[in-house]
Amino acid sequence: MMDRRLISNFNVWYLLLILVIAGIGVITIHSANHTRMEAFFRGLYLKQIYWILIGLVTLFVAVAVDYRVWSRYAWAIYAAMVLALAYVLFFGSVASGAQRWIQIGPLTLQVSEFAKYALIIILAKYFEEAKPQGHKYGLKDLVVPFLLTALLGGLIALQPDLGTALIVFFIFFVFVVASEIEFKTLLRLGASILILAPLTWFLMKDYQKQRVMTLFNPELDPLGAGYHTIQSKIAVGSGGFWGKGLYAGTQSRLNFLPEKHTDFIFSVYAEEMGFLGVMLLLTLFLVLVLKGLNIAYRAADRFGVFLGLGIVAGISFHVIFNIGMTVGLFPVTGLPLPLMSYGGSSLVTTFFALGLLLNIEMRRNVL
Repeated sequence: MMDRRLISNFNVWYLLLILVIAGIGVITIHSANHTRMEAFFRGLYLKQIYWILIGLVTLFVAVAVDYRVWSRYAWAIYAAMVLALAYVLFFGSVASGAQRWIQIGPLTLQVSEFAKYALIIILAKYFEEAKPQGHKYGLKDLVVPFLLTALLGGLIALQPDLGTALIVFFIFFVFVVASEIEFKTLLRLGASILILAPLTWFLMKDYQKQRVMTLFNPELDPLGAGYHTIQSKIAVGSGGFWGKGLYAGTQSRLNFLPEKHTDFIFSVYAEEMGFLGVMLLLTLFLVLVLKGLNIAYRAADRFGVFLGLGIVAGISFHVIFNIGMTVGLFPVTGLPLPLMSYGGSSLVTTFFALGLLLNIEMRRNVL
């Protein structure tokens, strides 16, 4: 039985906030596809509800199990994710030119979504235990966490899934900044990233390079690589201040907007709900993130601090890059909008991660 003190510390309001954002996602998915003739697309909102229910189960599992247990099995979880990502490269399902999924019975899972949180757990464990005695972190203290990150990030990039790979490295950088690192070490690390970043251009596939080029000028390829960005910006801009109204978005209803239930769900929402609706949604995400940061800051132990920080960083970067992608600030990378985009892997892992945050808060005054 769970300690009654833990139950009394359960944050119902935070759970309601999560469900409100997920509910907005369901409504937007239904709105984006309600005029389509294909039964598959018209039924996506029902499938999203099923995924939310599964997500709630995983959330309550994360709440019920002491979050420190994940520290105990961190290396095993990390090893399992490495093997799973390697399996995907050889035997994974292929869709839209990418090999990112594995088929388990009727379920299709995107392993990189699970690997992202496996990395957060292993990095939280490392920074919990590897604090040097009497001095701050130097470059040599970051070799192990960098290699752990590079291995997962490299396997994800090979799928190819450059967007999630970038998120993985951003999470690592957040851990580095949050740790007690020497300032000169941080400067050296930042300078190294700036120097090495241009080299990634030579590692990109041709279609990825085209997406970067069309970021600055979508008209270079208006019917190809620039099409997504152009149509998304039209949808967001046409929403105006009040929006066109639910189920009245022309870009989505007339199927000009691609991937409207996944990558570009924000564009659908912005067109229909307008500036006011966007501000409401951004406020909800901001509250979700700020409360998460507060939970991490007030955690009872060092592992809880880093675990909470990594979870908030992962969700925050997804929100920033997805919305930035839809308004033309970032290249099209296929990153979902947390809790809103259609997709079981993203939704379930996000619910699980938020359950860990609730767990950290519940045990703050009990440990």
